Amino acid sequence: MIEIKNIIKTYKTGDVEFNALNGVSFTVADGEFVAIMGPSGSGKSTLMHLLGALDSPTSGTYFLDGKDVSTLSDDQLADTRKDKIGFVFQSFNLLPRTTVLRNVMLPLVYEGVASDEREKRAREALISAGLDEEHFHHLSNQLSGGQIQRVAIARALVNNPTLILADEPTGNLDTKTGEIVLETFKKLNKELGRTVILITHEQDVAEHADRVLFIRDGLLVEDKIIHKHI
Repeated sequence: MIEIKNIIKTYKTGDVEFNALNGVSFTVADGEFVAIMGPSGSGKSTLMHLLGALDSPTSGTYFLDGKDVSTLSDDQLADTRKDKIGFVFQSFNLLPRTTVLRNVMLPLVYEGVASDEREKRAREALISAGLDEEHFHHLSNQLSGGQIQRVAIARALVNNPTLILADEPTGNLDTKTGEIVLETFKKLNKELGRTVILITHEQDVAEHADRVLFIRDGLLVEDKIIHKHI
């Protein structure tokens, strides 16, 4: 599903060049749950931006579902994000005085999906993300942190993406709530077959995945199987 080959990402400040990624290569199979782990400044955030089609590499190739994302224009990258990738962020990024259901339907409004179909798909996504129906008409600022993150997961699912990309999704949550959210990702992966890539700097969070890629100084230094993927 994902093939990253010799990715280099160079940033320039004045006359100074800095390689945030220095020749990273790996593959991710369809339906895998992979964590990308590394300390601050390791290059994992740069890699997340490339995987999420938010940026293009300086050199190297990135294939997603057989399409070479590394060669796409800004408009084509935007289409790839819309059609293929569901994002879940640490900061939730929900509209605070808007109902749960409307928050999840929002991406479908931009798609021009009919209102009945929008609501149906939003409800299905919320149920898949493990949120009780009694909360669907609550405002997002009336929910707990864990519930809000599950709404954010549902919003990532509503376009039926190929890839779910979660960037430090438990960073603003206490340990117990974080565990519940991580179990939601595991369920989406195991029961619904979603491909999940989780970005984290925490070992205990990374170990919920089947496989961990360790990034340091812009290099992939270890590729470790944690749980055998079935």
